[in-house]
Amino acid sequence: MSGPLQGIRVVEIGTLIAAPFAARLLAEFGAEVIKIEAPETGDPLRKWRKLHEGTSLWWYLQSRNKKSICVNLKSPEGADVVKRLAADADIVIENLRPGALEKLGLGWDVLHAINPQLTMVRISGYGQTGPYRDRPGFGAIGEAMGGIRYTTGDVDGAPARVGVSLGDSLASLHGVIGALMSVLRVKTGQGDGQVVDVSLVESVFNLMESLVPEYDLLGHVRERSGGALPGIAPSNTYRTEDGGFVVIAGNSDPIFKRLMQVIGRPDLADDPTLARNDGRVAQNAMLDAAITAWTSHHSIDDVLAALECAGVPSGRIYSVADIVADPHYQAREMLLRADLPGGASVKMPGIVPKLSETPGEVRWQGPALGEHTASVLADLGYEQDEIERLRREGAVQ
Repeated sequence: MSGPLQGIRVVEIGTLIAAPFAARLLAEFGAEVIKIEAPETGDPLRKWRKLHEGTSLWWYLQSRNKKSICVNLKSPEGADVVKRLAADADIVIENLRPGALEKLGLGWDVLHAINPQLTMVRISGYGQTGPYRDRPGFGAIGEAMGGIRYTTGDVDGAPARVGVSLGDSLASLHGVIGALMSVLRVKTGQGDGQVVDVSLVESVFNLMESLVPEYDLLGHVRERSGGALPGIAPSNTYRTEDGGFVVIAGNSDPIFKRLMQVIGRPDLADDPTLARNDGRVAQNAMLDAAITAWTSHHSIDDVLAALECAGVPSGRIYSVADIVADPHYQAREMLLRADLPGGASVKMPGIVPKLSETPGEVRWQGPALGEHTASVLADLGYEQDEIERLRREGAVQ
């Protein structure tokens, strides 16, 4: 193990996206992550989206650098395995329904008593408290109730979703931030471990900028705006002569002036009513029409070349094919080569963020179901005959 989190042990009791993604981020920077999976079936993510020889390609990415052990949490001896793991762990990450671990005898009170320095990250739909606590919640519901779905989509269309599991991933990031803050508190002697209570809804809501004060003070409800950025102008998606789309962000005062010069509208660049953002917002439709009149008569390559030369932030909308072919992604090591069981080789996303002195790394891809059960139990002090007995009795696999 290497990396800034070397020596940190994480126990993951989670499935699918939110808790596993959080644990993956910690594993990429050196934490030892022990993933607990159900015997026989394992994490359902193993069968999600596109499969290669029966296993999800997403699984190999989401579970890289993790150790997989199969434990029957409903078995008393299986629960004892988790307790022994927690006794020497720094972080437990879980995304079960609130109260589920308590029913298994593995709630916060139990694990905290075993290891007072333990941090428990609990990711759920609505949080561990409140009237919605017991409702089931997936990332899609978090996006809906957190406010982002209402503001996403065409002006006259239905609310739309982003094409990835955004709500889950945002909860993962909040979970990692909370976990690191809690562990820092413990490691610097400021106190014991604590619960990091992460709600999918609140994780999305936390990104919603000035949505609430605009409504509370001004009565303004932010609506869907297509490719535009409400209240910030000009910033939108514009069609080019060859049928492409380019995103242009000309919304700072000096950038706006440069953009207007590029599109051949010095009159707008020098218009005092457009010198500041609030003035431009009032005339946003006119500005978008002026920019479109220029982009629609040039190819996307010519548009991007002219804007880059003028220092105006812009970019084409990338498909995955564009990403894989892009030299900047390659230069930044954001496309890593991975070897899968059976000999296949496949590109995988690289590691974010980039640390100059202690960068993250990929040590292995997502493991086979229960691949590390025996070795982890041996590290916990279980004798070989004891491990075999637990297998026979169905406590582990």
